Amino acid sequence: MGDAERELSKLCNKLAGVVASHEPYPTTFERNRDPYRALIRAVVFQQLSGKAASTIHGRVLALFPDKDHPDPEDIIAAPDELLRGAGLSRQKTAALRDISQKRLDGVIPEARALSKLSDEEIIERLTAAKGVGRWTVEMYLMFTLGRPDILPVDDLGVRKGAEKLYKRKFTPKELAAYGERWAPHRSAAAWHFWRIADTMTPERSPVAKKAKKALVKKKAAKKR
Repeated sequence: MGDAERELSKLCNKLAGVVASHEPYPTTFERNRDPYRALIRAVVFQQLSGKAASTIHGRVLALFPDKDHPDPEDIIAAPDELLRGAGLSRQKTAALRDISQKRLDGVIPEARALSKLSDEEIIERLTAAKGVGRWTVEMYLMFTLGRPDILPVDDLGVRKGAEKLYKRKFTPKELAAYGERWAPHRSAAAWHFWRIADTMTPERSPVAKKAKKALVKKKAAKKR
């Protein structure tokens, strides 16, 4: 059990009853990860399966073979047909260009400068770019910068987990108000609500996963 889990257990008896059975909230993060690159990737991945998004992201990077990642100037200068040919929609192409321009304008700073800003300042800056919503920035805050007190109340999994634990419904606004009691460990609280929500989805339950593995093995045996 991590430090955040121990503190949450002191703050809430219900959380105390579940956090010990979950993997603890991560404590190591890629804090020097460039927000520009992170947002480019996040926009490419929006509304796509992981496999399809990874393929398209890889194609976009491959358009600039002399670099490990295109600079903002590269994205802006690239013809629409080139970016669309990699699998980007018109909306995502426009979003990548806007992210690039915001970087050049200084709205999206480099990681070191960004890390000095408050959570809300980072959200305000990064959501100024097209295609970048609050949830995307909250994930960056939680899992790249390691900010400990983020509660993404618009995330359905977080709300469902909280509703299951507390046996009541929450609107995003209600969860934000209720969640003040978990400060300054709301990121860890959200992490555990996701874990709780996992058990609500039949196809993601341990029983279903075990059955799926057995089916895969059975099919593999038939092919031999």
